[in-house]
Amino acid sequence: MKTFLVVNPRSANGQTGKRWVEIAAQVGKVLGEFGHGFTQGGMDAARIAREAIDQGYECIVAVGGDGTLNEVTNGFFRDGKAINPNAALGLIPRGTGGDFRRTFGWGLDLESSLERLRSDTTEPFDVGRLDFIDNDGNPATRYFANIASLGVSAVVAREVNSGSKALGGNFSFVWGTLKGLVKYTERKVQLSTDGGPPETLDVTAVAVANGRYFGSGMFVAPEAVTHDGLFDITIWSGYGLSDFLLKSKGVYNGSHVTWKGTRRLRCQTVHAESVDGQEVYLDVDGETPGRLPATFTLLPAAIRIKV
Repeated sequence: MKTFLVVNPRSANGQTGKRWVEIAAQVGKVLGEFGHGFTQGGMDAARIAREAIDQGYECIVAVGGDGTLNEVTNGFFRDGKAINPNAALGLIPRGTGGDFRRTFGWGLDLESSLERLRSDTTEPFDVGRLDFIDNDGNPATRYFANIASLGVSAVVAREVNSGSKALGGNFSFVWGTLKGLVKYTERKVQLSTDGGPPETLDVTAVAVANGRYFGSGMFVAPEAVTHDGLFDITIWSGYGLSDFLLKSKGVYNGSHVTWKGTRRLRCQTVHAESVDGQEVYLDVDGETPGRLPATFTLLPAAIRIKV
């Protein structure tokens, strides 16, 4: 497949840019000729990916973390439709969180990533669409590859993104989670799924999952599959700082699904609104683009993915 790499030079704490000559040499040795472009700012990866698809590239590879992958996924779409449904998404993971790759069991080494990209094997890939209110108060649309969530997860993401990740993704997310839980109080949210009647809930967080992990390894949706045509919804209610300190192991190994405060659903659409006027923010593949009200819609087999 004709391959194009969308490179975030700031990923891996800047090591991707510093080591690009070495990385590019290894890529060329395995894949042969390839195109590439460097990101310079927010949503730049989406623009670069979109232009590459327009130029006939068939495999668009995100070189970076979950945020870069999210932006590249957005670049597969124009006017609400996939530009080329047969185009494939690829990943060379270079981020600090690395949640998307965990769903597939992919490692961080470049060699295994290139072996995957050299293969002709692809599979259908579901993509989430999120219609929401952006940080400037305007209606907006964003696509997501892994997980979009609301509640404390967005507060945590803001804490993580505003701090240094020099000590690694896991430490950054644990520290961000502790600070987020201190600041957060439960929000009353009205949820409806697949057009059904709305239900009002007090929520710590709601994760609308295509993949299985978020928050640098939290196993939030253990049974999610990226080509089954359904979201896996995990609702956490009544959890606070003490729960995380005492029972955090269950969040990372998936046993939280048996806890009293965890509820799970499967559906294709979710609509969420704040009930009492409090602002409830969104976390989309580790980025925080806006707030409720929001509608999450699954697009089954919208594109393909290199596996």
